[in-house]
Amino acid sequence: MKQAPKKLTISKDEILACYAQGEEAVIVLVESLVARINALEVRIEVLENQKSKDSKNSSKPPSGDGFAKRTKSLRTKSGRKSGGQKDHPGSTLEWCEEVDEIFVHPVIDCASCGTSLEFVEVLNLRCSQVQELPPIKLVVHEHQAEEKCCPKCGVLNQGKLPAFVNSLVQYGAGLKGLMVYLMEGQLLPSERARELLQEVIGCEISEATLYNTRVRCYEELAAVSAYIKSGIQVAPVVHFADEIALRSPQRAFHQADETGMRVKSKLMWLHVACNGWLTAYFIDPKRGQLAIDAIDILPTFEGVSVHDGLASYGKYDSTHALCNAHHLRELKFVVERYEQDWASDMMTLLVEIKTNIAIAQAAGETSLTLIQIADFERRYQAIIEAGLIANPPPPIDPDLPTPKGRRKQSPPKNLLDRLQLHQSAVLLFMHDWRVPFDNNQAERDLRMMKLKQKISGTFRSLEGAQQFCRIRGYISTLRKQGIQVLDALRLVF
Repeated sequence: MKQAPKKLTISKDEILACYAQGEEAVIVLVESLVARINALEVRIEVLENQKSKDSKNSSKPPSGDGFAKRTKSLRTKSGRKSGGQKDHPGSTLEWCEEVDEIFVHPVIDCASCGTSLEFVEVLNLRCSQVQELPPIKLVVHEHQAEEKCCPKCGVLNQGKLPAFVNSLVQYGAGLKGLMVYLMEGQLLPSERARELLQEVIGCEISEATLYNTRVRCYEELAAVSAYIKSGIQVAPVVHFADEIALRSPQRAFHQADETGMRVKSKLMWLHVACNGWLTAYFIDPKRGQLAIDAIDILPTFEGVSVHDGLASYGKYDSTHALCNAHHLRELKFVVERYEQDWASDMMTLLVEIKTNIAIAQAAGETSLTLIQIADFERRYQAIIEAGLIANPPPPIDPDLPTPKGRRKQSPPKNLLDRLQLHQSAVLLFMHDWRVPFDNNQAERDLRMMKLKQKISGTFRSLEGAQQFCRIRGYISTLRKQGIQVLDALRLVF
């Protein structure tokens, strides 16, 4: 059992005894106390930094905020009323010219005097339409292949069944597509998928059948998955991100934007490479360069890679763009925790550049003016200089040995160094409008993996995780391109 740290106490007699030993003993005592105070101050700062972070000023998920009052959002008020905006198409029930069935409700008797109206002419019909779901049940299609004997040569000839009919009794492509859609599209656990199929359709399906169907879908999508990967490799702009696994079902380990997955009780990393049209997921035991090389997209990628600044990404020769949503959150933390004005100024500048680009795009422009770009870059550098003045490097004590590795710095200084060193990657969205302001595309695509875990739990095998990644990437790609997922899954079979 871990014991509580021993409380430091010094009695008056001990202080006097130290004093009596002479000047050197007093110096040693004071130095030891100062070292302990410094260590405690560092620890307090780390703990206070952790306590001050939430989903608005760091990469912690909103679920970690609890029920306390949330901090102010980075978004400014638009001035528009809530609800649907002007020219918004909206969606509502539409009147159908062609109906499937008509129910007539006759008038039998007069409500006033009771006279029979059975044979009285109808003056008008007051119509209402109800859009209803028909009874859902399985339809059994029996395929009969004829057999005929040739009267001339005596050869027995047989009719050919369709290629998808390969068993005496089997499930059809539509039902198989629905099985995969429920588990991988709607992220239902296998048992709940079975319950839904039984209660809604009246079809008793075993878990083994569900998993075998998923394996078949995974195998059939091999060529499509390779096609998606090749399309991402030649895309002009691609988003990259990764997600760490959980150590236990109850406890998430958060780093950067990672939330959680767990595969067979082992830590695994989920990687995503995507854009507005395509999505590819990969799962690997590693996070860094070994995994990126195994995925084999970034090593040969020649476009713009948008990511959150993970050091492994920077080792490749593509043009890099950093996620400014991360920077805004980190800058907000510096404002709230350290009350440094430069961070507030940098937040304002980044949002102002983004707003000016949106205004110029709405006006049909293809770039900002050279004067605007030069002014924004000058302000950026001036803010960095102000931040460096407010956060000088920690002093070097010549009496202490030189520490190995990178010197420990404050969070504001670390952020400043990154913003200064990678200015071109931070501001690439200003120069090249194909590049987005943030890496939200990758974050949205990763969010489904966290939802998968919340609904269905973890994966019991690496093969199951790989199957989910390939099928889920296919489904995400279909949705981005406006293709009906259920119809496409039916066609897979």
